[in-house]
Amino acid sequence: MSQTCGFVAIVGRPNVGKSTLMNRILGQKISITSRRPQTTRHQVQGIKTENDAQFIYVDTPGMHIMGKDRNKAINRFMNQAASQALRDVDCVVFLVDRSRWTEEDDVVLEKLTHVKAPVILAVNKVDRIEDKAGLLPWLAALQDKREFAAILPISAKNGTNVAELEAEVAKHLPQSIHYFPDDQITDRSQRFLAAELVREKVTRQLGDELPYQMTVEIEEFRDEGRIVHISALMLVERQGQKKILIGENGERIKNIGREARLDMEKAFGAKVMLNLWVKVKRGWSDDERALKSLGYDLD
Repeated sequence: MSQTCGFVAIVGRPNVGKSTLMNRILGQKISITSRRPQTTRHQVQGIKTENDAQFIYVDTPGMHIMGKDRNKAINRFMNQAASQALRDVDCVVFLVDRSRWTEEDDVVLEKLTHVKAPVILAVNKVDRIEDKAGLLPWLAALQDKREFAAILPISAKNGTNVAELEAEVAKHLPQSIHYFPDDQITDRSQRFLAAELVREKVTRQLGDELPYQMTVEIEEFRDEGRIVHISALMLVERQGQKKILIGENGERIKNIGREARLDMEKAFGAKVMLNLWVKVKRGWSDDERALKSLGYDLD
């Protein structure tokens, strides 16, 4: 039997559940998640190989409308990363909300007009709908937006219809040798995942208190087999943000470190010794050279 292999972009507006969907498909955490929009900043590939089929899912930052509070170099980078993921893919999963269409959904839809690959519309979070009969007119209304290869109501969180979504994607994989070893699950390094896990904990714990002018740089990643030594630097733009991140008597940074370390130990299958500290680097989120040096690079 011949092998199939293809790239599948998961796109949608911010905070619609793209990373949750990819983690559900892969059966483990590859992309970080939080309730905050724009938690995902990079393209992250998740690889799933089943028998002769290899799916290379590309999780993308949420495509968003640029505005006065979203007009920094980092916002431009995220929109470009999401748009770039649509090039040369074999299939697109367009994720939307169970009941609401926004201007940002229109932004994504407009980007998809230039895509030749089949687009599957996945209507997420249907587990939150009490009156399931109300879903039918919504699905009918979505059919008028464009020609979709399929429309599926799903729950990325609970797994409802996710297997059906994967079966639909499988129809569009071209015949090809597998690009990755069958046991590989992401193109990203452990070092990258460590930085993302720290950033996830900051985003989850601080929410609105700390805006998006925060990133994480791994300064040391030393794997000694049973113990991994990691030093992570959290960069913020203002002194006040540094105080918030450290917290009273250092309690906040201790909690962030503890939660990140537990997730890292699960991901790396080893004991982790994690050191965290905070540094102010003014204007990094609007400085293209600084962004490149911090790994925000489309290449």
